[in-house]
Amino acid sequence: MQRLLMLLLFLLTDFASACGAPHPATRIEEPVEVGAADTAAYFPLLRGQRVAVLANHTAMVGQEHLVDLLHRKGFNLTGIFSPEHGFRGTADAGEHVQSSVDKQTGIPIRSLYDGRTRRPSKEAMDSFDLLVVDMQDVGVRFYTYYISMLRMMEACAEEGKAVVVLDRPNPHGDEVDGPILDMAHYKSGVGALPIPVLHGLTMGEIARMAVGEGWCPACRLEVVRCRNYTHSTPYVLPIAPSPNLPTAQSVALYPSLCLFEGTLLSVGRGTASPFECYGHPKLAGHADFPHSFTPQSMPGAKEPPFKGVLCGGRSLSKAEAPRGLQLDFLVEAYRALGVGEEFFNPMFEKLIGVDWVRKMLLQGCSAAEIEARWQPEAEAFRSLRKKYLLYKE
Repeated sequence: MQRLLMLLLFLLTDFASACGAPHPATRIEEPVEVGAADTAAYFPLLRGQRVAVLANHTAMVGQEHLVDLLHRKGFNLTGIFSPEHGFRGTADAGEHVQSSVDKQTGIPIRSLYDGRTRRPSKEAMDSFDLLVVDMQDVGVRFYTYYISMLRMMEACAEEGKAVVVLDRPNPHGDEVDGPILDMAHYKSGVGALPIPVLHGLTMGEIARMAVGEGWCPACRLEVVRCRNYTHSTPYVLPIAPSPNLPTAQSVALYPSLCLFEGTLLSVGRGTASPFECYGHPKLAGHADFPHSFTPQSMPGAKEPPFKGVLCGGRSLSKAEAPRGLQLDFLVEAYRALGVGEEFFNPMFEKLIGVDWVRKMLLQGCSAAEIEARWQPEAEAFRSLRKKYLLYKE
């Protein structure tokens, strides 16, 4: 009898395979769906409300922008707030972007990066009841989209407005690495929370943690989760989040190479491969730095460092991207230039978040020695963040 049952099971499995059905042991991975795609979860929250949106070009729902979707569905959309790089995502890093009107819908766009607006005016806050946040972050402390979200959350808390965050994956997954920001000395426009350089959180999770830890005033907060996503799910961004992160490789290298923006070196702004290379004119012709590039003015990099000047350096476009925060590139370039303290500018501490990394570099410490010093605080943060996670690691 047992042999007969085994034979029947074999025949059924073989028949299913012949018909194209998956083997019972085969796991079919469902595609990740961003929070904005789960309209059943948030459309009811928006009905009867005056709605404002904090978004940019990454807020796509399939082939349609979130603003166009909400406008088409008849929601009372009263305003758009835009972060760094503007609503269309084309402005340079830190460039002032003036407020305007969305040509497609006629809805006013209020820039949070116009050089004056640290928070919206009372008039702007009075124009809506509920704020929808939808922007693709990259999971790095000095990437500013989460800071724009926090500013708006603070304003909403003070004015009694609700906040709905439509979540999107973190392309760095559960990576937690780097020192915790020294808030007393280095809080800035590129660092607003006591978190590591790589924090392993989505935008929705950052919002939850900021409120839960008292870093941001409590507002009425709702997070619409991604579906079919865990922090270990590989996720390649379908849209470049900003002009100088055009590829998956640049996003992967960004945490490590962005530290060069606090030094004498270029990270390839104004070239075809920003954040996939680094260099300096004094390294041109250097045997250990065979890559050469000449930055030029282009969209997203109107006045790049060393514009029109030949730089020697290293290309990482085809290299295996490092996991976590790696200082090997920085240490190598620091030693090659041999200029000591002149290698750095004040932005370095704002990016790395502490003063002791520069000091250890000046003392001749290796990348491994420096990275080992921040590991305990990174691990402590990894444990702290667990209660705010919306997805499995």
